[in-house]
Amino acid sequence: FIAPTIDRVHRMLKGIAEENQITFETAVIQDCSILIIEDDLYQIIFNLVENGIKYNSWGGSLTVLIRRQEDNAILEVSDTGVGIPEDALSHIFERFFRVDKARSRKSGGSGLGLAIVKNLVERNQGTIQVTSQSGQGTTFTVVFPSFDIGEEDTP
Repeated sequence: FIAPTIDRVHRMLKGIAEENQITFETAVIQDCSILIIEDDLYQIIFNLVENGIKYNSWGGSLTVLIRRQEDNAILEVSDTGVGIPEDALSHIFERFFRVDKARSRKSGGSGLGLAIVKNLVERNQGTIQVTSQSGQGTTFTVVFPSFDIGEEDTP
């Protein structure tokens, strides 16, 4: 199940979010079983949430959502931050790529986090997509096959 890992990340990072006046919420619409190494799942969620805090606006919000869609587990991490310029979207999963090099130096970061996330997602049979509007925020959507055996979708 994904929800316990989301809870662990929430406990680890909620203090940093609070320091930046960022509302950090989690929503489990329907938890799902997925076949993944727990450390991989933790690293995926941690990196996406940490970025959502680091590149958010003062007083913004961050939401981590888990739901089921057909035979898939959907994990969404959305923020109301600075967003990613359209011309950078196709590069953000490349190693060492940083959208704003000056800001990255100030807040830390090597440009490896999203490359690592993408690698972990794909090696666990998942996919990751990003949508973003500059100045309005970013949403990362991770899709894993769900392994809820014998459970029917709830309406």
